[in-house]
Amino acid sequence: MTLKCIAGIEKPDSGEIAFDGKIFFSSKKKINLPSKERHTGYLFQNYALFPNMTVKENIAAGIRGTKIEKARLAEEKIKIFRLEGLEKKYPCQISGGQQQRVALARIFASEPEILMLDEPFSALDSYLKWTLEQEIAEVLQNFKGPSFFVSHNRDEAYRICNRMAVISNGKIDVLDDKHEIFENPKKLSAAMLTGCKNISAAKKISDFEVFAIDWGMSFKCAKKISENISHIGIRGKYFETCSDLSDENAFEYEICQKIEDAFSVILMIKPKETYPAKLIRCEVCNKKWAEIKNGKKYFKINPQKIFLLEG
Repeated sequence: MTLKCIAGIEKPDSGEIAFDGKIFFSSKKKINLPSKERHTGYLFQNYALFPNMTVKENIAAGIRGTKIEKARLAEEKIKIFRLEGLEKKYPCQISGGQQQRVALARIFASEPEILMLDEPFSALDSYLKWTLEQEIAEVLQNFKGPSFFVSHNRDEAYRICNRMAVISNGKIDVLDDKHEIFENPKKLSAAMLTGCKNISAAKKISDFEVFAIDWGMSFKCAKKISENISHIGIRGKYFETCSDLSDENAFEYEICQKIEDAFSVILMIKPKETYPAKLIRCEVCNKKWAEIKNGKKYFKINPQKIFLLEG
């Protein structure tokens, strides 16, 4: 919906959309520029190619100018996006990856000032996704204007984007550098969307100690705890084995379930002799699993690795 509003496909109920000093939409000033005057390039999920047009005709459809100019620019984009030999084929005669490249070629032929990609890999198989992801990353790197990439796949977004926005209930909860969002999510929605599997409702005990309600445990934290804290989060790979309870945030545990993954072991654990509302998901490599089998019955968590989250 956000992308459609920027592109002028949808009209917002209120507010303002502006780019580089140019107002696209303003409910107060009663401005609503037509899509063609916004110079945005929008790659739809289904690519939105014209089924009755050939590859070359689809690309030329996005070009303004004379017939000769259109033909020249279309040929140029065909070479750039490696579509030689497909010029006379129709969308139904080419693969999903080729369709995507045609759609991108059409967008770039129109010389957009803003590029917007709406889940461009959702309809592709995993091998083709990886191949095209590299191509999209290169396209975005060479594009001079701002680009928006919408995805529900956290790994995909992390590999392609530098800055990330987490949208929850129609509002941006977090907008930051991707490393900061993954290393310090700050908001519950950001922790969940970045793949944190261990999240518990929390209660502040002191400035640097918090009680995890769902696990029945307290933890020392490296950062000062806000009064607005609602949850804590810990990534499964952050748990470390230790010899006893002398280390900070160490606890004795019981394994409730063991799940073997291709290169690691997932343990569903709980603090010993407790009955928490939720189990803790711990991910260990095969070497660490060998230590656990040999008698390591204590885990610890570095205070710096605990996410303090606001709801």
